[in-house]
Amino acid sequence: MPYGLSRKIRIAFIVQMALASLAILLAFYVVTTLFKYSFIQTTLKDEARHFWELHQASSAQPPPNNFALRGYLVEAGYSKLSLPPHLRPLTPGFHDLMEEGQLVWVEQQPAGTLYLVYLREQATRLALWFAVLPAMLALFTIYGVTWLTYKASKRLVSPVAWLARVVSRWDPRHPDIAALAPERLPPDIQGEARQLAGALYTLGERVEAQIGREHAFTRDTSHELRTPLTVIRVASDLALQEPALSPRMERSLQRIQRSGRDMEAVIDAFLILARDADIEPQREWFDVCEVVQAEAESARVLLGAKPVVLEVQCDAQPQLYAPPRVLHVVVGNLLRNACNYTDRGRIAVTIEADAVVVEDTGIGMSAEALARAFEPFYRAAPERPMGTGLGLSIVRRLCDRFGWTVVLDSIPDRGTRVAVRFPAQAGSGV
Repeated sequence: MPYGLSRKIRIAFIVQMALASLAILLAFYVVTTLFKYSFIQTTLKDEARHFWELHQASSAQPPPNNFALRGYLVEAGYSKLSLPPHLRPLTPGFHDLMEEGQLVWVEQQPAGTLYLVYLREQATRLALWFAVLPAMLALFTIYGVTWLTYKASKRLVSPVAWLARVVSRWDPRHPDIAALAPERLPPDIQGEARQLAGALYTLGERVEAQIGREHAFTRDTSHELRTPLTVIRVASDLALQEPALSPRMERSLQRIQRSGRDMEAVIDAFLILARDADIEPQREWFDVCEVVQAEAESARVLLGAKPVVLEVQCDAQPQLYAPPRVLHVVVGNLLRNACNYTDRGRIAVTIEADAVVVEDTGIGMSAEALARAFEPFYRAAPERPMGTGLGLSIVRRLCDRFGWTVVLDSIPDRGTRVAVRFPAQAGSGV
């Protein structure tokens, strides 16, 4: 789980430490600057005031001269030649002489001009003790607290992360819930994490039971539905062999047979959809044009007396390696939709080298209806009594199951075009 909770917490703490470091470094820079240019300047002003007070009491008072501070006094009326050369051009005020490494305060009084020189090296040493070291101490304290907090947070979320890893490895069709059995949970899975593990274990048991019921239903339904269909097909075959059948009765029996075959194809398609994806259905090579022609013949009956012409044009003779009845269901649903929603004009079915295209001149669909066309039970024209809204949904699911694609285009009041395209390797001939 590359984007799991543990990783997110780790990233959050790293970002927190980076921002704290940046803030402390910025604060260190500000404090150092203020120390040099505010604290030192204030100190020099105080030293100058103290000196002038002493000078008023005794004019023989010498300027300050110690380890960190040098003082020079140029009495009124005297030359500045006694000063070091770099101090002579300075005007009253504070000066930062970078090259000489000095901070200088120049103050002029009636008695003369005082030059106080503070060594930058001493200022840097004071800044180190009073600014840098506290800042570094605060930084390492934040690092330590953040690390301890991260370790504590990691311990708190590790049970949830463990559960997430276990569940992520589940196969939805066969979830392995044994690891979540109460007696197999690690000792550190306690509290809410244990409750969550218990809930997931119960859910897994229900999923397993549901899958078992579904498999049993699929197996039993396959048997129970095929039995009456077999009876209907055999009975209709026997009835068609009667020599004295009227043309009307013969047509009715043939319709019964076609409907029985359609029902068998639908049952096969539903069973394929109900099976697991890794269980391959029986496949065989078959001619796409034959399947389309058979479905077109059945669909013409649905048109009745409508002024609609249904045409099939085979521009190619593709062969598919798949269950033939699946294509029967797909094409049959498309043709039934076209017949139900086309009141006049034509329905054209074109077989290409890699596709079956069904075009009609029916009522068409709006952009909103087109976006929802493959939703189960959705009908573009609910006022029409035909259909349940499952046809296109079944077509999409069957095509997805076998790697085919469905492309739907429609214009209101002008018609609909549906293309079922096959993969290149499946659409080629044998």
